[in-house]
Amino acid sequence: MLISAVLTFLVDQVSKVLVVFYLDLQTIGYVDVFPPFLNFAMAWNYGVNFGLFSSSDGVQRWILTGFSVVVCIGIVIWMWREPPDRLGHISAGLLIGGALGNAFDRVVYGAVADFLNMSCCGFDNPYAFNVADIAIFAGAIGLAFFSSPENRV
Repeated sequence: MLISAVLTFLVDQVSKVLVVFYLDLQTIGYVDVFPPFLNFAMAWNYGVNFGLFSSSDGVQRWILTGFSVVVCIGIVIWMWREPPDRLGHISAGLLIGGALGNAFDRVVYGAVADFLNMSCCGFDNPYAFNVADIAIFAGAIGLAFFSSPENRV
């Protein structure tokens, strides 16, 4: 769990530094990578998914950061009390690393740096996401399937 959490956090943060700051996506705003399937589109997310619960006063920044930390602590306690199989531990690490990656963004930048944009087949997706979001989603799905002690290999 610890290894997958640390690796997830590092991959997320390195990808954000490379794309947002090194490629200067925060200034240029949009880069075609593999159109229309993959593009970099800069979006500072002050809320949660799709910008929900965002506000200009900044109080949500600390509430969402605290919530992320509490969720991570809860997952660690859950994994300690009911140890899953290896895939369950990896899934927990993905979720924790992703949550801490986005929480780190909120503390350092005041918002989460989203930059991945995917569209396909005539559908123009207006939303952006990041590596941490992918890890959180994959980790949650993995925990749903691999957290039960009956699934031990």
